[in-house]
Amino acid sequence: MSRFLDFAAAALMAGVLLAAPQARADGDPAKGEKVFKVCVACHAIGDGAKTKTGPHLNDVVGRTAGSIEGFKYSPAMSQAGSQGVVWSEERLAAFLASPRKVIKGTKMTFAGLKKESDLTDVIAYLKSAGPGKEAASQAAPPSSVQPRQVAAAPQAAGSPPQTVLSRHGVFHLGRPASADEIAAWDIDIRPDGEGLPEGKGTVAEGEVLFAERCASCHGDFGEGRDRWPVLAGGFGTLTAERPEKTIGSYWPYLSTVYDYVRRAMPFGDAHSLGNDDVYALTAYLLYLNDVVTDTDFELSKANFASIRLPNQIHFIDDDRAAEPHAAKRDPCMTDCKADARIVSRARILDVTPDDEGDGGQIE
Repeated sequence: MSRFLDFAAAALMAGVLLAAPQARADGDPAKGEKVFKVCVACHAIGDGAKTKTGPHLNDVVGRTAGSIEGFKYSPAMSQAGSQGVVWSEERLAAFLASPRKVIKGTKMTFAGLKKESDLTDVIAYLKSAGPGKEAASQAAPPSSVQPRQVAAAPQAAGSPPQTVLSRHGVFHLGRPASADEIAAWDIDIRPDGEGLPEGKGTVAEGEVLFAERCASCHGDFGEGRDRWPVLAGGFGTLTAERPEKTIGSYWPYLSTVYDYVRRAMPFGDAHSLGNDDVYALTAYLLYLNDVVTDTDFELSKANFASIRLPNQIHFIDDDRAAEPHAAKRDPCMTDCKADARIVSRARILDVTPDDEGDGGQIE
């Protein structure tokens, strides 16, 4: 089955192509502009919009798929365009609801908009915000809500002038974080494994997840794509002029891998992975870097801290008190020299001195 037929079949199965166009015609561009904020990391729209990680979206409704000149589309998207797929509102809604299901092989890593109202509103915004069109925010009716006026408190005779801030001592914004909110933010993982959640995942399970959620940016085997980072290989390159810093060649602790994937990946859909998913992906990254060689290897909270990355031994503790310059003399804490003088400047981007005496110095 061709990818275009995949496209049509998936969309029809989802029932999205059959959705009533009238519902989207009533979308609110102003609300859609807010929804679009999840897209701005990769897409631009409006006067002067340029392609970013994704193509610009000017006049996207009615545009042939994969047709922005100069943008490197996935083969699947290019094929859809060559077979006549045009972004109608219905097709666009189907794609935005689940990009990877509708165009299998798309480079778009976004998981999709789940609310029909968001789809309706964001498409209304995409139709309204092209070059020369009235921006949604400008088209929105003026708000009837006026800024809250804060009455000044009476000031005692003879007392010094007071500001609103000093009278209240706080900004009167927000509220104390709840214990559950703090627990949600407190998710860092330490090198000794402290902070790890319960869970487990195998290399084989991670490979499937990696293909679905990560390979569009990092390549099928962590080799990287376009300007997205390489995750595997690079062994022995750290002393080269252009070292390749991967999990296997450079990173010191496995905890950093788990913490970063759990906190920030996949790009544009952070926190969508479960703990077992992160264990499985971390296990697959170990496999790609030859740290483990068995596809049945299972990474878990129990064995996590026993894993050592190849370059860990070359990292040292940050004990600055033991560094030579600290032993040379005590830092000045009183009656210090007042006339610090810049004697040279780094005038180029590469500010790392090649030899003693190069680069910025202060005496």
